[in-house]
This record gives sequence, C-alpha cells and structure tokens, in this order.
Amino acid sequence: MHPLQCVLRAQRCLRRGPLASVSWLLLRTCRAHSSVPSSVCPSPERQQEDGVWKDFSSRLATGPTFQDFLRSASVPPEQPSSSEVEDPPPYLTVDELLGRQRRVYLETYGCQMNVNDTEIAWSILQKSGYLRTSDLQEADVILLVTCSIREKAEQTIWNRLHQLKPLKSKRLRSRVPLRIGILGCMAERLKEEILNREKMVDILAGPDAYRDLPRLLAVAESGQQAANVLLSLDETYADVMPVQTSPSATSAFVSIMRGCDNMCSYCIVPFTRGRERSRPVASILEEVRKLSEQGLKEVTLLGQNVNSFRDNSEVQFNNAVSTNLSRGFSTNYKAKQGGLRFAHLLDQVSRIDPEMRIRFTSPHPKDFPDEVLQLIHERDNICKQIHLPAQSGSSRVLEAMRRGYSREAYVELIQHIKESIPGVSLSSDFIAGFCGETEEDHLQTVSLLREVRYNIGFLFAYSMRQKTRAYHRLKDDIPEEVKLRRLEELITVFREEATKANKSFVGCTQLVLVEGPSKRSATDLCGRNDGNLKVIFADVEMEDATDSGLRVRAQPGDYVLVKITSASSQTLKGHVLCKTTLKDSTAYC
Repeated sequence: MHPLQCVLRAQRCLRRGPLASVSWLLLRTCRAHSSVPSSVCPSPERQQEDGVWKDFSSRLATGPTFQDFLRSASVPPEQPSSSEVEDPPPYLTVDELLGRQRRVYLETYGCQMNVNDTEIAWSILQKSGYLRTSDLQEADVILLVTCSIREKAEQTIWNRLHQLKPLKSKRLRSRVPLRIGILGCMAERLKEEILNREKMVDILAGPDAYRDLPRLLAVAESGQQAANVLLSLDETYADVMPVQTSPSATSAFVSIMRGCDNMCSYCIVPFTRGRERSRPVASILEEVRKLSEQGLKEVTLLGQNVNSFRDNSEVQFNNAVSTNLSRGFSTNYKAKQGGLRFAHLLDQVSRIDPEMRIRFTSPHPKDFPDEVLQLIHERDNICKQIHLPAQSGSSRVLEAMRRGYSREAYVELIQHIKESIPGVSLSSDFIAGFCGETEEDHLQTVSLLREVRYNIGFLFAYSMRQKTRAYHRLKDDIPEEVKLRRLEELITVFREEATKANKSFVGCTQLVLVEGPSKRSATDLCGRNDGNLKVIFADVEMEDATDSGLRVRAQPGDYVLVKITSASSQTLKGHVLCKTTLKDSTAYC
C-alpha cells in the first residue's frame, strides 16, 4: 500500500483533534520503514544537495515510531496560547517552521465560511513569519481555499491548478521553489486523489488542520508532499483572531461554530467539516468587541448550522434551560441537552455596539424558537432578514432529503416569522432535480416560490456527492437537461416574485450601510439595506445629520438614508438623503 494511503486510512479511524498534530509524522514514519522507494512520491524539485537531504532523512529516522505516537495519543496535549511557539517535531528545527518572509498568495472559493477560514489561515501563517501578497507572480506559496458542495466547484479548482502549472514549472532557479497547497473541503473530501492526480500540489490541509500549515509547508520545503486532513471533534480556532483580508472592509464574518449534525441526504458538509461544535461565547464576544474597536459596522455570525449554536464549554452551562424546535420540525439526531443557546449569544453580541449591524447565516429552519424571533424584532441592530433554506416545495422530496419537516410545517413557520417580525426580508436555497423528483414535485417548488415571494434566492441543480446518504441509497435519475430546464424555470419564477417583493420598497426610505463605489458606475455608490439587498445611489454631497449644517460625501462604513425610486429582482436604486446613525434612523425607516 502507498504510504500516504496508509496514513489517510489511519486518519479515518482516528477522529480526535489532538491527533492532527502528528498526521504527517505518521506518513513520514510509514515512509521511513516502508520498502516502497521514495520515488513513489516524486518531488518536482529533487535537485537539492545530497548532504541536506541526508541530514533531513537522518533526523527523521531518529523521530518517534508509530507505537510512540499511539502511546501519547491517549492524553490530549494542552493547547498553547497564541503567544507561545510550539516545539517542532523531531524531524524539523524551529528555523524550518518559520516563514522567513516568504510571500503567500491566498485565493478563496465558495461560501462565507471559506472567507473566514482564509482569514484564520492567514493569521496562523502571519505569526510564523510569512508575508501576504496580492501579486500571483511574486508568490512563494499559493494556497487555494476550496469548496466541495457541488461538482462544478471542484472542477473550478482543477482548472485553476492547470492554469498554475506553468507558473510552477517555469520558476527561476534563482528563486525559492513555488509551493502550492489545497485547503478546505476539497482537500478533506478527495484527500490522496489530489496528490495522485496533480503532482504539482505540495500540501493538503483540511478545515480542521490550519494550525498545522507552518509544519506542512516546512515538510514541503524538503521536496515531499505533505497532508493533514484529520477532522476534529473540538477544533473551533477560538484562540485564533482572524486577520481581515481587506483593510477597507466595513463588515466581517465571525465564525461561531463549525460542522453539522443534520446529515441531510444530499449534503457533503458533515463529511468535509465534521460534527457540530461551538465556540465559547466569551471568545466570540471578544472578537466582536475588537472588530467594533476597529470601526467595523457589520458582523455576520457564521456556521453551517448557525442557530443550532450550543456552548457547553463551562460545566454550569449544562443547566441552561432547553429551547424548543420550530413547530412541526424534527431532527435526525438524538436530542441534545444544556448549553448556552443561540438566543443568548445573539442577545450578548447585539449589546456590544448599538451602531453595529448583526446578521447570521446559514440557519436551519428547525431552530427558530420564539425567543430568537422576539430578539430580532426588539433589537434595532439585529437585521430583519432571515435565511430559511427550503431546498424543495414537495413534502415527498423533503422526506427523501431528510430535512425534518414537511411543506406545511415550513409554510407555517414562514407565516409565524412574518407575524413576529413585520417587514422581514426572506431568502432561501433550492435544489432542482433531486433524486426521484417528479414534474409534480417540481411544480410544488414553483408554487412555494410564488407563495412565499422571497427577496433573495440561491438556486442550483442537484449535484450528487460521494459519501452522502443519497449517494449510497438513492439514484441520481434525473437527466442533466431536465435538471437544467427545471432550474431555469425556478430562476425565472424567483426573479418575477422577487421583483414584486422588492418593488414594495419604492417610495420608502431605507437605511443603507455604504460599502464603496458601484462596480458598474464610477459616479455611483453601493451599499446594503437591513434586508441585505444591494442599494445603488449617486455619489453626491448630502447633509450630515450627525453634524448639523455640514455637507459631506458618503464614505465606506457610513450609514445613509436613501429614498428608493426603482427596484429589480436583485437591486434597489434611489437618491441619498443624508448621513445618519443606526440609532437615529429608526425615526425615518
């Protein structure tokens, strides 16, 4: 068996977070005692001096054995503080773990969680002495933070690797070798397939292995491929402060939990990001306070199942009062007890800065108890916008998807939310052409789009993923052309209904958080309203209501009042009235 396959198979059995720190050590130990020649994993740069390579190999050979690893794995090591430097493994020196000002180029694909993961990865590398570059040509390390939710997302990465191949092969000998890494869900899902298919890839790091990046890159400097794709039951990066990748940003993502326990039959997330685990409330509040001090005006709380948040980090939290599921909803897992829930966290976060907007995504419809809805209604700085992924309008398909609710229960929840939060903006996800979907099922989804009239929608054709329940138990029996036809029909209906919903804003005044210049016009600015709709308005002088008599132009991070004059399915347009504050705007909106 290939040594890398040996390790990756061992990793699938060893599921605890503390084992992540020695995943590559396992691989190196396998190689050291294997009869498989080293050429099995050939290096694109085998031109090192023999003395250097022999020195590395000799240090590696004196390292711990597989049995040493198993003996020590039973006692989880204490997590070092952010200010401490971890002791290097026996086969590396402290200097080899340092970045030595090598330049890192990061590309992010996929969801908001990947944006946050990019900031976490960069925070870890920055502390190890790496520099950030936005110029691909000057990069010494290229890291792609990847997505696996659909086949198209993975194909995008394969295409990108093909584009990067000349950059690596034509690297000047006078420069340090270029290293390329795959991070995130695609690394977790495909594992050794990536290394076997693309020899140009030097490192793999799954979503729970970003702390290991300095060591993986150090091993790659020896000319070997390096991988850590071990999922953790407790890694939340609570002690890692993400570094904002855009210095002019007005908003930020704050990860509050990772993983998912829902096990919907179509979804790969539980297999690429692991089981649910939540950050301690205290660490989340600290991060939000720091973002407020930096002047950011909007925070989005992130999680694969964000409103299932449950902080059990303190013993006393286990006595917390349990919250109920949305009426008519069920779970695919055993009921959980205790812990500080999402309503508590949302309450505490919203109190930090009354001038900071709070959003959250992506929730599951089952976890919207009344206390969450009441809090959204009461707090001016919690956005009146809720994402409610429906996936289908057919109860039969929803059952096959293992969503835990019927169409009737979902519609009842929608009505309850609209009654609890007047003027709420709604968004949703839909999948076209799931396994066994009939034309009648499809038409029920069309009718749900018309009935609810969402403001924002995310619609996709079904893409079967290996490892999922659907892959093992259902048949992907809808022809691709039928999927695409149904998707187009859903998109058409969504746009029609969203246009009608958004036209209700015409003539109204909206509070808009300015993001910057419009991408389509140098004379316009753009921002987002409370409902997360994009608002376009002219960049002109206006009254500053916070400083009577002063006239100013809007800047990123400003709150402005905009009177809406037109609307489409995706955008509102209007003319700016004045600069204001979130607190004062309530008198106008």
